[in-house]
Amino acid sequence: MRILFLGDVVGRAGRDAVVSRLPGLRRELSADLVVLNAENASHGFGLAPDMARAFLEAGADVLTLGNHAWDRKEIVPYIEGEPRLIRPMNYPPGTPGRGATVVDVPGKGRALVMQVMGRLFMEPLDDPFRAAQAELARHTMGAGGSVQAVVVDIHAEATSEKLGFGHSFDGRVSLICGTHTHVPTADHQVLEGGTGYVSDAGMCGDYDSVIGMGKAGASIRFWRKVPAERLAPAEGEATLCGVLAETDDTTGLAIRVGPVRLGGRLSQIMPGF
Repeated sequence: MRILFLGDVVGRAGRDAVVSRLPGLRRELSADLVVLNAENASHGFGLAPDMARAFLEAGADVLTLGNHAWDRKEIVPYIEGEPRLIRPMNYPPGTPGRGATVVDVPGKGRALVMQVMGRLFMEPLDDPFRAAQAELARHTMGAGGSVQAVVVDIHAEATSEKLGFGHSFDGRVSLICGTHTHVPTADHQVLEGGTGYVSDAGMCGDYDSVIGMGKAGASIRFWRKVPAERLAPAEGEATLCGVLAETDDTTGLAIRVGPVRLGGRLSQIMPGF
């Protein structure tokens, strides 16, 4: 199975780039499954239902959220009725939505996609490690299993927490992608046990910015610790950032992982497989 994971979509620049380029990118990479983090799509804060529908229509199979999950209140009734939109599973019991979903992948079987949120420098949610452990205990992965691939979005600030999570579940999932910091890391790899991993997939947004936000408004906050105008997303050409992983059809584990960077200011790279 070929799995394309795209990092946090930020603002209109990111939305427009994803909607216009994802159909062609999916064909070019022969991606069987596309997972997209969409929690910053609405002016940098949250996700609106019409934007979620646009991403799904453009070719995303599953959308994930994060710490800005509830910034757009209208997402609450939408998430209850859309199983392809998930939020971190370690939110407390009773939180709207779900933290995992199983989707059909034509010709390849089924895939479990799940999300957890880290706790270092983040909200004090339930334990993401134990939440993931409990969900994985409900499934078996591989040709004869209940699912043929497992993808995890770990939405977290600290690379140490992401790496600890990666090594904890190495050999049990196909691909672990970090999100949240909006900066693509260069540590894409297949871990010792066969799990594909990257600490942060980066963002789909304008990189002539401060993690997707306008440079002036974001930078002045570090100079003057006083209330400032609300941050607004940068609106230049976006770079689509993410990774492509290829898995073994028998085990569900990763064979190889490569970075994807398309458009905008960053150096361009596409997987050579």
